[in-house]
Amino acid sequence: MAQALQLVVCAGIVPDPLQTLEPVTGPNGPGLKNEMVLPAVLDPWAACALYEAAQLVAKNPGSKLWLVSLGPKAKLQQVMMTVGQKAVFELIPIDGPIGGFPDAHSTAAALAEAIAALPGFDRERLLLFGGWESATRGAGVTLQLVGERLGITDQFQGVDQITLREDGSFEVLERVEGGRHQVSVCAGTPAVLGWATGNLAEPRNNPQTGMANMRGIMPALQKAKTVALDGNGLRYVSVSLPKQQRETRVEKNMTADEIARELVEWIGAE
Repeated sequence: MAQALQLVVCAGIVPDPLQTLEPVTGPNGPGLKNEMVLPAVLDPWAACALYEAAQLVAKNPGSKLWLVSLGPKAKLQQVMMTVGQKAVFELIPIDGPIGGFPDAHSTAAALAEAIAALPGFDRERLLLFGGWESATRGAGVTLQLVGERLGITDQFQGVDQITLREDGSFEVLERVEGGRHQVSVCAGTPAVLGWATGNLAEPRNNPQTGMANMRGIMPALQKAKTVALDGNGLRYVSVSLPKQQRETRVEKNMTADEIARELVEWIGAE
């Protein structure tokens, strides 16, 4: 029997990884040079979580999918023009800084508050999705902190697959060392899943889906709540872009330990 679920995906927006990112120190602390003019995309790991959530909603009638995203409204609008064509969801925007420097605790607090205020929110039917890693705010604890604030202790990280069962339980495949998966069975919702890459390809753009989503996205952006995230006291003494350097040497008889030792010595000499 299909289960009516509430799926919430926490997904940040990040500068396009093909751009050159140069850290700078501004009046509000560390940031990226020309950050607001860099093209932005949905965080790649969180995008995988969104596609997996959309498939679950499609397979379980009565389910609902929300996308909760924290970032500047102008950037969110830009990104949603593309993302809105790939899956059906309701956007819950939070107007705030885009960079990866704000404290994970204040970020999690803003996200958890927005989730708890969702209309018809039922924690007992909730699957909270997000990225296992992140191209920004990659502290590795933000999604976990959101779950803790919502009182959810069943948490899985590095997820590649979730399989729902008839009795309401579900099976989760989590990545572990050695290219293997750990198989876990959870009795039921609520749960937090930090996704790796999953098993789904990126959906094709569907203009009809995009037009339907934009009817809700634009009003949501206009009403987005503004938050000011606390800094974490981070300070940079000096910043420089990585040097482009290539030195090629062919070695046929070096052991792995010798190669590692030489790499460490080379890095230490920089």
